[in-house]
Amino acid sequence: MYILKNSRFQLCLLSLTIMIGSCTKTDTTEEITGNWIRRSDFEGVTRSEGISFTINDKAYVGTGYDGTDRLKDLWQYDPVQNFWVQMANLPGVARNSAVGFSVNDKGYVGTGYDGLNRLQDFWQYNPTNNSWAQKANFAGSARYDAVGFGILSKGYISTGYDGNYLKDIWEFDVTNNVWEQKVSLGGSKRSGALAFVYQNKAYLCTGANNGSSSSINDLWVFDPLAATSWTEKRKISDVSDDDYDDDYNIIRSNAVSFVMNDKAYITTGENGAVLGTTWEYDFSTDIWTNKTSFEGVARIGAIGFSVNNRGYVLTGRSSNTPFDDIREFFPSQDYEEND
Repeated sequence: MYILKNSRFQLCLLSLTIMIGSCTKTDTTEEITGNWIRRSDFEGVTRSEGISFTINDKAYVGTGYDGTDRLKDLWQYDPVQNFWVQMANLPGVARNSAVGFSVNDKGYVGTGYDGLNRLQDFWQYNPTNNSWAQKANFAGSARYDAVGFGILSKGYISTGYDGNYLKDIWEFDVTNNVWEQKVSLGGSKRSGALAFVYQNKAYLCTGANNGSSSSINDLWVFDPLAATSWTEKRKISDVSDDDYDDDYNIIRSNAVSFVMNDKAYITTGENGAVLGTTWEYDFSTDIWTNKTSFEGVARIGAIGFSVNNRGYVLTGRSSNTPFDDIREFFPSQDYEEND
């Protein structure tokens, strides 16, 4: 008789526990928003692994690989007119998997792969007279699949592949035309990573090490003015006991990123398969939110940039097929097919 009563008590207690648990569990289900709108196709040949940089209200896109040849052309995109104009070719050798960034209203392009050699030459583009000037060679090892970015009046190149996966970072003084090595990234060595800049700090994440992107789940912030240059943020995979990262599948390599309206966005790339999933990063909370997937064909080696808080993704390839389409992303709009 005692055993029967105790069993009923345990059953009631179990039911109460389940009820309390179901009431307190956070529901992480959110409506996915975002809409991609196709813009005027890139007017150069189809390609992947090109570069981009932005100066004032224009974007510049160039170099890359069209499936047969490496390229050295440069194109200017006007988002207001939705219009492409070809500019002066890069004087250096044709290449893919280089870096591009802008500092003080000048564009910079360097490193990459010419089909035989890893490169370390470095070039400055002046949009005022549509001309190029060669600068001091990149002082790190010749490499490809690195990341490049500008902060204040300095440029930076980090990570990549030179026969070894890399995590070093080098600062370029554009005034004195000299390179200086800085404290290396604290996380994993990698190639095919992403870097995006917000409020004079660079955020570096994703990429592949030893040919795999499945284990690169760290996110680091580089502040060139801080005593400790690198600070780690939350992981970009489901590793915590909290709910916020339950649905994270952000890990990838050869993806693209851009920043607009105080948020960063990551899309395309690969992690065992070619991806089109899109994620939004909130700098204030260190939390990622799933957004509408890229509406073009899923791809790797694409280009991403933002101009005046408008974000774009273009080119890239799927299997051996390169693309020339470009799409603009509206993160707060509802998805609409065929726009």
